[in-house]
Amino acid sequence: MSKRIVVALGGNALGNNLPEQAVAVRVTSQAIVDLIEQGNEVIVVHGNGPQVGMIANAMTELTRSNPEKYIPCPLSVCGAMSQGYIGYDLQNALREEMERRGIAKGVATVLTQVEVDPEDPAFSNPTKPIGSFMTKEEAEVLHRDRDYDFMEDSGRGYRRVVASPKPQRIVELDTITSLVQANHIVIACGGGGIPVLPTGDHHLKGAAAVIDKDFAAELLAESLDADYLVILTAVEKVAVRFGKPDERWLDELTPAEAHELAEAGEFGKGSMEPKVLACAKFAESKPGRSALITLLEKAKDGLAGSTGTTIRA
Repeated sequence: MSKRIVVALGGNALGNNLPEQAVAVRVTSQAIVDLIEQGNEVIVVHGNGPQVGMIANAMTELTRSNPEKYIPCPLSVCGAMSQGYIGYDLQNALREEMERRGIAKGVATVLTQVEVDPEDPAFSNPTKPIGSFMTKEEAEVLHRDRDYDFMEDSGRGYRRVVASPKPQRIVELDTITSLVQANHIVIACGGGGIPVLPTGDHHLKGAAAVIDKDFAAELLAESLDADYLVILTAVEKVAVRFGKPDERWLDELTPAEAHELAEAGEFGKGSMEPKVLACAKFAESKPGRSALITLLEKAKDGLAGSTGTTIRA
């Protein structure tokens, strides 16, 4: 039976730079079109951590090289740029893969704004990593020169961190809904969406933040009354005691179990925890909804119940 599925792609689905992305989206599109080929309605959300950081760094260097000619580029604008160029590669790869399989569907990228709460406590506690990894010494220089905040990331180096407020409302939801109802494949809420703040005069002001793409995907899935939220990442299943001798992989979780394990610190704050909590939120939002976390290439198998971690009430 056809299902409406929101698929959230992790960074491994896009690569770390333009050449890598051009190759990665071809593999990614195959996994997504596997689901489309089964008759499912698929809406795609993607991350943009490395990409938005790359754009922000490039814009900063341009401003520093010629401050009289170039003005600083807000992070919200950098997020919009990342949605455009990631969407460009991804929608073309999806179109090509569908044409190879004889599937006649349109693909569209919707430049998506997502409203956040100006009083969200995340603005006083930046935790969302963006950009590339760097050494401690490199991070200290940028902190001193540009007042960026940094965090050590799972032993892999240091990354810039910005506020990560929770998504409240998808501004372009009506447009996305219309495209889905017209049988198009939609790429939306890229990078979690462009974070915007309401100003009270019908204007939406961009915020210096990055919304977690897993929570944005969850909000989109709820808003579209989807059947499944599928988060594709770098591991086949969720684990407790990850990386330790008594590591244990999980086939199923209830939302209550997911919250309990998260509170016990079983999942990485900036990596697996938001994925598990987003899935738990979706699974408990309405009877019959399920969420799945698995590898990109295992999406089809995971939905068939043969792998991955399924979260359902």
